[in-house]
Amino acid sequence: MLYTAYEVNRRAGAPVVAASGLTARALSALPPRLGGAAGVRHLRAACDIVAKARPTHDRPAYGIDTVVVGGRPVSVTEEPLASTPFATLLHFRKEAVTGHPPVLVVGPMSGHFTTLIRPTIRTLLADHDVSVLDWHNARDVPVEHGRFGLDEYIEHVVEALRRLGPGAHVVAVCQPAVPVLAAVALLAAADDDAQPDSVTLMAGPVDTRVNPNRINAAAEKRPLSAYERRLITSVPPWYPGAGRRVYPGVVQLTAFMSMNPRRHWGAHLQLYRDLVAGNADRAAATQAFYDEYGAVMDVPAEFYLETVGRIFQEHHLATGRFTWRGQHVDPGAIRRTALLTVEGARDDICSPGQTEAAHALCTGIPDERKRHHLQPGVGHYGVFSGSRWESEVYPVLRDFVADSTRGRAEAG
Repeated sequence: MLYTAYEVNRRAGAPVVAASGLTARALSALPPRLGGAAGVRHLRAACDIVAKARPTHDRPAYGIDTVVVGGRPVSVTEEPLASTPFATLLHFRKEAVTGHPPVLVVGPMSGHFTTLIRPTIRTLLADHDVSVLDWHNARDVPVEHGRFGLDEYIEHVVEALRRLGPGAHVVAVCQPAVPVLAAVALLAAADDDAQPDSVTLMAGPVDTRVNPNRINAAAEKRPLSAYERRLITSVPPWYPGAGRRVYPGVVQLTAFMSMNPRRHWGAHLQLYRDLVAGNADRAAATQAFYDEYGAVMDVPAEFYLETVGRIFQEHHLATGRFTWRGQHVDPGAIRRTALLTVEGARDDICSPGQTEAAHALCTGIPDERKRHHLQPGVGHYGVFSGSRWESEVYPVLRDFVADSTRGRAEAG
């Protein structure tokens, strides 16, 4: 019913969206003498916003064609290293640049495409050889490819680290903190050569019992069966993943927007004013953000429900009950991998302390190879994007990776 209702609304609104887009383009084509009139500018701005204020299921491009390395621009090309029905291990290859430490970036599977963490990837590329697990839209994965839950997610991280080989580093952005830490623990328990030199967990829910927020309270308020009954639906027959049970991306987008409606309303009001006033650069930046924010992907039902149940409700990793395919997962087995946790002091999605909790679980890592960074003045997204990320958080991560790389080399 969720998908049917969404599709009915989308199709019903399509004529209005199309007409608004045509009107905005027609008004933009008017001669300056007419197009500059106050009434025309107001109407054009309104039509432009209506035409673009809708979710899409189209994965945006990463758009990282060049990056500055050592003060000079270097071309970047995307190179698939491996692929499964659910993800592509994507390498951002820098032309004629060698010697940078390999870093695997693992982004959330939470209703948005991995392109949402483009700012994280772009900044990391200046000093690192970056690959990313680019998650696919579950709506497009045929049911014959089977389930995708936490076990499969962890397996993808393990195989990606094996593909990159010894000496790699892994950065988990937000939601994947638990599965990434579990993957590293499994590699450590097996004494696998693919154990990374360092793991960085950024604003991730390792233990949501610490400093709980309204999201954590809401997660524990209802039984898991209520989430399954109300939020899980099947992909309609006209998509490749027909019949697959999913948590629709539009539902997650609605939840995100409803958390802070005043902020989003204010942003669109300012966008309207900027379009009317001709503040093109600021309007373009706002529109680019919402174009990305509105590009949603469906999440496999198994992964969503297991994440809610095992991480947010029952706290399996934090209480020593986490398993992978029946095997107990013990973060205390990690010894060779250094640990960095990063949190935002104003984060209302993953409260301060919830990511730092990883340090108490990783008893096998010496204290001198652990570090925690609490970034003042930023919320959730400011931990891994924006000016504070670039100028204050990233230098901490960069130096930590460099120190971890040197430590491995010195250890032989």
